[in-house]
Amino acid sequence: MNWIDICSIEDIPQRGARLVKTAVGCIAIFRTGEAEVFAASNTCPHKGGPLADGIVHGQKITCPLHNMVFDLNTGQAVGEDHRIATYPVQIADGRVLLDGDAVAKRSAA
Repeated sequence: MNWIDICSIEDIPQRGARLVKTAVGCIAIFRTGEAEVFAASNTCPHKGGPLADGIVHGQKITCPLHNMVFDLNTGQAVGEDHRIATYPVQIADGRVLLDGDAVAKRSAA
């Protein structure tokens, strides 16, 4: 894996998000807990809502436009046939790292 240093964990508010611009579009880095982060597409597949502006609850994000809920572990919409892309992300020494190889593979698909 090719880990890209995104920011300090403290730069993302708990139950909030930060956007990262990539070749595949904006990726939202969600902080769901003190030391827990997830990376996913920022665009809701239903109406294009900006997921980083949604409500983070548990390990889920709710779209701000129409309340569709996505599991941040899998990208699957709860009770719906929609999915968002997810990406490997980790915290190391207080820094948030995104897997650049996974992002590059998504852009080639």
